[in-house]
Amino acid sequence: MALMTAMRWRVLCLVSLAANLGLAVGWWLSLRHARPPGPVETVLSDTNASPQIRTNVVFRRQFFSWSELESPDYAKYIANLRDIACPEQTIRDIIIADVNALYARRRAAEIITPEQQWWRAEPDPVVQATAQAKLRELDAERRALLTSLLGPAWEIGDQLSLPRPSRPGVTLDGPVLGLLSAEVKQTVQEITSQSQDRLQAYWETRQQEGRPLDPADLAKFRQQTREELARVLTPPQLEEFLLRFSESAAHLREELAHLQYFNATPEEFRALFRARDAVDLQLALLGEATDPATMLRRTELEQQRDQAMQLALGKTRFEEFQKLQDPTYREAFAEAQQAGRPEAADTLHEISLATAAEQQHIRDDATLTDMQKAIELKRLELEQLRANAEALGQALPPEPPPPPPRLRAHTFHERETLVELSLRYDVSISAIMAANPDLDFNKLQPGVTIKIPEPARR
Repeated sequence: MALMTAMRWRVLCLVSLAANLGLAVGWWLSLRHARPPGPVETVLSDTNASPQIRTNVVFRRQFFSWSELESPDYAKYIANLRDIACPEQTIRDIIIADVNALYARRRAAEIITPEQQWWRAEPDPVVQATAQAKLRELDAERRALLTSLLGPAWEIGDQLSLPRPSRPGVTLDGPVLGLLSAEVKQTVQEITSQSQDRLQAYWETRQQEGRPLDPADLAKFRQQTREELARVLTPPQLEEFLLRFSESAAHLREELAHLQYFNATPEEFRALFRARDAVDLQLALLGEATDPATMLRRTELEQQRDQAMQLALGKTRFEEFQKLQDPTYREAFAEAQQAGRPEAADTLHEISLATAAEQQHIRDDATLTDMQKAIELKRLELEQLRANAEALGQALPPEPPPPPPRLRAHTFHERETLVELSLRYDVSISAIMAANPDLDFNKLQPGVTIKIPEPARR
C-alpha cells in the first residue's frame, strides 16, 4: 500500500513539472513576438514635412558599480563622475574628501610626532620642529593637488573643512596605529568615546550623591575599555595604544619627569610599563580598603612590582632609578653632571647627608648660643664646599678674608698714654697703633680721635 502511494505522488510531481515548463516556454515566445521596437524620437522640421525617425538615441545605464567610476588617476576619476552627470558640487566634495583622506593617511604614516615618543617625559624639540615642517609640507602638497584638480576656488564653501560638532578622539597615527584600517580606527574611536561617557556618567552620579570617586570603580572602567579594545586590536597594536593613552603610561611618564635625570630609553620605558602595568591595575582594583588582608595584598603587589622593575632594568639602572627618588640625590646628581663628573654623584650625596646630620646636631646643641650656632653652621658650610670641590676635582675655593675689626672712637685727653688706653680697652698697644696708621703717637694733641679696635676673643 505504501509503495503504491509513493508511486502515485511521483507521477503527480512529474505531470506538474511538465505543465510548468510548458507555461514558461509559451510566455517567453509571446514576449518575443510582442516586444515593441526600440525607443524613437520624432523631429518635425515644418508643418508640411513628414515625420523623421531618429534611431540613434542612447539611453544611459541606470545601474552601475562604484568601482567602475573610481580610478587612481584623479583626472579620470573626475571625468567618470561627470560622465554620469554627477553635479559639480558633489564632485568637488567627493574629490576633497578623497584627497583629504589620502593625506590624512600620509600624515598618520609619515610624520613622527612627539606624542608617538611615549617614552619621553618632555617632548623632543627637534622632533616637534621636524613634525611641524613635514605637516606644512604635506598640507601645501594637498592644497596644490586640489587646486590643480578643482581650480583655485576649491576652498570656497568647502563643506568638508567646516568644524563639526563632534568630540575630538584619540590621534591614531604613527607606524603602528597609523596603519589601522578606517573601520578599525572608527571602532577604536567609538570605544574611547563610550569609555569617556561611562566615566562622565559615573562622575556625575557620585557628585549628586556627594561621594568621592572610588579608585576601584575607575580601575574597573579602565579594565572594561581594555577588554573592548583587545577585541579589535592585535596585542602589539593594543600595547602601542596603552603606551600612548593609558593612565598607567601617563603616571610612569610623570614619575620619570619628576626624577629628571633618569632619561629612560624607549626599550626601558616599554620594559617598565610591562613590569608595572598589570600590577598597577591590580593595586587600583584594591581601592582604598585598609583591612589587614587588603593591606597585606597591597604590600605583596608592591614587592612584586619592584622585583619586576629590577628584572626589566637590570641591577645598575634600577639602583639609579631608586636613588633618584631622593631629592637630595637629585641635587647631587645635577651638580655632578654640571661639573662634567657624573660619577661623583654618590660622593656628593654622602657629603650632603653628613653635612645635614652635623647641621642638625649643631641646631640641637643647647650649650651653644645663637651666635655660636651661626658661626658653626657657617664653618660647616665652608667645609662642605671644600669637600665638594675635592670630589669634583676642582680647585679649592679661596679662604674668605677676615672681616675688618670693629672700631670705636676715643677722644684723646691730656696726660693719657697708650698704656692706659690698652689697659682700659683690653687691647694691645700694637693693635691700637695698627688701627691708626695716620697718627703720630709721639705728638698726640688733646682732642684727637683715636680708633680703638675690639678686644680679641679668648
